[in-house]
Amino acid sequence: MTADTATSAQSQPFQAEVAELLHLMVHSVYSETDIFLRELISNASDACDKLRYEAIAAPDLMADGTPPKIRIVPDKKAGALSVIDSGIGMDRQELIDNLGTIAHSGTKSFLSRLTEAKDGAGLIGQFGVGFYAAFMVADRIVVTSRRAGTDQVWVWSSSGGSGFEIAPGSEEDEKRITRGTEIVLHLKEDAKKYLETYEIERIVSAYSDNIQFPIELVPEEGEPRQINSASALWQRSKSELTPEDYKQAYRAIAGAFDDPAMTLHYRAEGRQSYAVLLFAPSTKPFDLFEPSRKGKVKLYVRRVFIADDADLLPAYLRFIRGVIDSEDLPLNISREMLQNNPQLAQIRKAVTGRVIGELESLSEKEPEVFTKIWDAFGSVIKEGLWEDYERREKLLALSRFTTTSGEKRSLKQYVEDLKTNQTEIYYLTGESVDRLKSNPKLESATARGIEVLLLTDPVDAFWTSAPLDFGGKPLKSLSQGDVDFGLIPLLDEKSQEDKDKENPGADEAATIAVIKDTLGERVSDVRASQRLTSSASCLVAGGDGRDRALERLLAQQNRGVGTKPILEINMRHPLVAAIAGASGDARDLSFLLLEQAQILDGELPEDPAAFASRLNQLVLRGLKL
Repeated sequence: MTADTATSAQSQPFQAEVAELLHLMVHSVYSETDIFLRELISNASDACDKLRYEAIAAPDLMADGTPPKIRIVPDKKAGALSVIDSGIGMDRQELIDNLGTIAHSGTKSFLSRLTEAKDGAGLIGQFGVGFYAAFMVADRIVVTSRRAGTDQVWVWSSSGGSGFEIAPGSEEDEKRITRGTEIVLHLKEDAKKYLETYEIERIVSAYSDNIQFPIELVPEEGEPRQINSASALWQRSKSELTPEDYKQAYRAIAGAFDDPAMTLHYRAEGRQSYAVLLFAPSTKPFDLFEPSRKGKVKLYVRRVFIADDADLLPAYLRFIRGVIDSEDLPLNISREMLQNNPQLAQIRKAVTGRVIGELESLSEKEPEVFTKIWDAFGSVIKEGLWEDYERREKLLALSRFTTTSGEKRSLKQYVEDLKTNQTEIYYLTGESVDRLKSNPKLESATARGIEVLLLTDPVDAFWTSAPLDFGGKPLKSLSQGDVDFGLIPLLDEKSQEDKDKENPGADEAATIAVIKDTLGERVSDVRASQRLTSSASCLVAGGDGRDRALERLLAQQNRGVGTKPILEINMRHPLVAAIAGASGDARDLSFLLLEQAQILDGELPEDPAAFASRLNQLVLRGLKL
């Protein structure tokens, strides 16, 4: 920072995404404009939390002895509303970084969804860009801040255009702001209602009552008064609390607008003492599939906020929101120590078990509530089937599947409906249920009434690659290895006997030899299929190879070396039978078997132009198969 920078105002442009976001805010038609105050209070609370945390190692940051608090000051004469905190504050660079950029990898996707949304308040809260929501009600914002432990005050200001101005504070600013941040909103004419004390109290009561710091309303007349309860709700007894208390606590802690689908509140005593208040949302948070896969459960130690990224639950439960407050961890625990702290590891294990136990209880006692959670987060919970060997059996029992017999089916229901002589649980992975239902690999199973799991989430390709069983029944892919349904009776034995008499099938050895010779190294093997009844061919993986869906997924990510598939052929299909007697067309017919199998698997033929030409020639020649 130069000497000129330290003494003069500078204008800077917003990051492109911020400029776009501000344009949406300034011209917004969202109905829930109350969000702006809730978000500013939440940010102020975070600043107070950070001060308390940093003051553990540097007590001088709070040398004046005054505890952190938040003040709201309406000024009707000036048409301005101020939100002031005595938290950690920001220096010049922090003001630029925090108020001039959005450091989220999904920003463009978020902006697209915000543009399309009828009411963007929920998205704003989920994505954590709440400060900018203030431009829904203000045509100018001035932020004055002093970083705790520093002498310099800085002033950031913007009218929601393409940029902002940042300048050193005046002597008056330095006297007024001894620590923390003052945000002054110069309200639009249609937002002047937020200067009324009853409006401010209504919003605080609805959204911020459980903020852990006092929120004082400083009216133009009369004495300042605290307008929130500022109680650690998780430390209170369940008997003292109502469903409405939990709903408001969830919204305040999680920054959410929906209602919690599940609430878990308890106190653990014994070798370790800690309070737990956790919620499962009823709708997906915006950042659920961010690559970091970070959880959002906040860690407190004796009511002092420590971190919101302490990985208190495994990544597959990252949708859970809430607080864990320990009585035993040291207050000066660093973020680095959090990763390897044995006490925290014990808490993590115990709380994970309780969350899964609560989900199990819901699935049995309130299946409709559990279904809501599974619809929103099932694809995330299934990550645990791959990552959490210890709890894999419980997670399998919790899982719900779309199958050829219906939706939301559990493996317990599947096993109860096994066919005579059926010893395995069959599944098929792919991109969509509709495509899977038309997959030829289902044909033999369908002819016997065998239920098949239809798995379409990307994570399904991974967890099914582990050796799994449920109730002693192993899970078996219809796209991998040998499948033999010989001992399971057909639904219509007589009809199949008639078909066998009408079409005795091709010469197996000769036909396979021709196809192998034609296709060469494009496939690892050609063999007669036990899976097919009406289709001509399909592609499968070898018993020791990766399932076909996993191969495709890894190929899209350029990971691993793909193995050649096995081509299975239906010896009773006319196209296959024609190969032995069609010497001139045997090559084209062999390629056609491979290429149609690729298309049915959701792949493109290796040479689409050659496939189209080959198909056209066969049609034009009027080949009778």
